[in-house]
Amino acid sequence: MKRLRDGLLARVRDNPKAEMPFLDHLEELRWRILWSLLALILGFAAGFFLVIYFDAMGILLAPGRGVLGEDWLPQALAPNENFFFALKVAIVISIVLASPTLAYQAWQFLSPALEKREKRAIVPSLYLGLVLFVAGVAMAYFIVLPFYLGFMVEFGSDYMTQDWTANHYFSEVIKLLLAIGIIFELPVVILVLSVLGIVTPRFLRAKRRHAIVASTILAALISPGDAITITIFMVAPIFLLYEFSIFLSVLVWRKRDARDAEADATTAPEDTVAAPTPYDHGDPARPETADPATPEPDASESPDTDTEE
Repeated sequence: MKRLRDGLLARVRDNPKAEMPFLDHLEELRWRILWSLLALILGFAAGFFLVIYFDAMGILLAPGRGVLGEDWLPQALAPNENFFFALKVAIVISIVLASPTLAYQAWQFLSPALEKREKRAIVPSLYLGLVLFVAGVAMAYFIVLPFYLGFMVEFGSDYMTQDWTANHYFSEVIKLLLAIGIIFELPVVILVLSVLGIVTPRFLRAKRRHAIVASTILAALISPGDAITITIFMVAPIFLLYEFSIFLSVLVWRKRDARDAEADATTAPEDTVAAPTPYDHGDPARPETADPATPEPDASESPDTDTEE
């Protein structure tokens, strides 16, 4: 253990930037992928446990039952459809549960290429992304899904009955939850791009009108239905997220400008003489100093004095 510790310390001293050959990068990438796969496997086991013992399927059925009645159950068109869809739900849960580990492994692989200030800004953004994802899923579950399913039940109810299959219902619900959760990651993406210097607040403000149009189109694609109700519910949060992204970008660039100004001030030469101002008339308590550009008179060139007696 002592030899291993001394070897690692020597490697850090000799290679402070953690640079390594190409094959070593591939080896590290292989181990990062293996740890990520292990996290997915453990997450799948936990997700299947949640599906079976904590009634995750019942939680997903709650929005449909709120529209069609408490006794409603979707149809299974194949003998193994209920089992395989439970596996699909467990896979989705495993990805969500393993996402912190996946982000950590990706961060550990990419962080040596980043500067210290970039690391300090990106690490909190990962926690912010988790909070925003949960907020997006909660909004989709409690607000968007009831409006969406209610509109689908009322639309064309005079011509057909609503008897949804399990595959279509659960696929639609999971797709909507994940889509809105991913959309709520927009501030995190803008924050990281601002830290890396790729986007600026001026660029984001210039593209605000384009963002409004894109938000409307995206809301219509994610939640088709009532163009007035659901679209407003979707457009408003997306546009607020864009404005929040501009605010985060402004904070990042203010810190960047302040840091650059401080660096310029510390690297400026200390013996630089400030330019005189109109109010600088000199110090009356001391005589004026000679102009440094004017050469001092040489003693050998002084006027001859009469030394004869």
